[in-house]
Amino acid sequence: MTRRGAIIALTVALLCPAFVWSQEQSMPVIGVLITHAPADDPVVHALRKGLREYGYEDGKNIRVVVRTAMGELERVPALAQELVRLKVEAIVLVNETAARAAMQATSTIPIVLVGYTDDPLALGWIDSYRHPGGNVTGIYSLDAELPAKRLEILKDTLPGLSRVAVFWDSYGRRQLGNVEKAARGLGLTIGSIEVHGPDDLERAFKAAKTQQADALLILWSPLFYVNAGRVGALALQSRLPAITELTPIVYSGGLLSYGSERYYNWERAAYFIDRLLKGTKAADLPMERLSRFKLIVNLKTAQALGITIPRSILLRADEVIQ
Repeated sequence: MTRRGAIIALTVALLCPAFVWSQEQSMPVIGVLITHAPADDPVVHALRKGLREYGYEDGKNIRVVVRTAMGELERVPALAQELVRLKVEAIVLVNETAARAAMQATSTIPIVLVGYTDDPLALGWIDSYRHPGGNVTGIYSLDAELPAKRLEILKDTLPGLSRVAVFWDSYGRRQLGNVEKAARGLGLTIGSIEVHGPDDLERAFKAAKTQQADALLILWSPLFYVNAGRVGALALQSRLPAITELTPIVYSGGLLSYGSERYYNWERAAYFIDRLLKGTKAADLPMERLSRFKLIVNLKTAQALGITIPRSILLRADEVIQ
């Protein structure tokens, strides 16, 4: 190598790291705040997939930074503050614990809700769906209204149904009133069982059996989401036909799921991120109510439990697991 070539090579070697660092610094950074699931959960992959559809590739022209408390909820406020210190362009999140922590940490960085299960207007987080007015926007699904529909589907599937155990934790507490009202209309008796954590799951299933429940309704919670495999397996083992909105549970042994397509919500969040990056303020970015819902029937579970799924339910199903 000539002296001139050596000088050029040394110059490039010295400058390239600075150039790469400069590029990374200039990339917009999107924060994801998760309370329970791991950082590589499928919902994060769904968000990245949605971003690619708008021309954003993680690590190339945008950076997605995930912070998760892994179920240690006392850590969530500090994680929200960490994302704020990173000067992210937006914080994407899904549940009330994360939302309240983010709102306490910042009133200026946009917060993008992903199919939140309660009404953000009723909670006072926004001024209106069309003009949110603050730094909160995104998707709301009002899944809290759907337990009544799930009970109706359960009753149509099991015409002789009389007693239903209901699993819930702090995230599902608000839905209990709707569940009890719907149960009365369908002539069903509800057995309310609070689940305090993953170590409480086996106790909860034993309580459902002690109540002589005919079936199980599982209300939405990140606890049940991250433990979906175990919940589905315990439902099958306990011979309790279970309905939920959480599709991973029905894939693992639950009988039915009916609810929003959760991965689609995360993909759709990319639309809001794109609009925000292009200058739209969260205060002026209308929220969207999710209207895509999916009914899944696990025929393998039905056969294992000796249940004949009515043809009317099979015809309504968007997916049948065989």
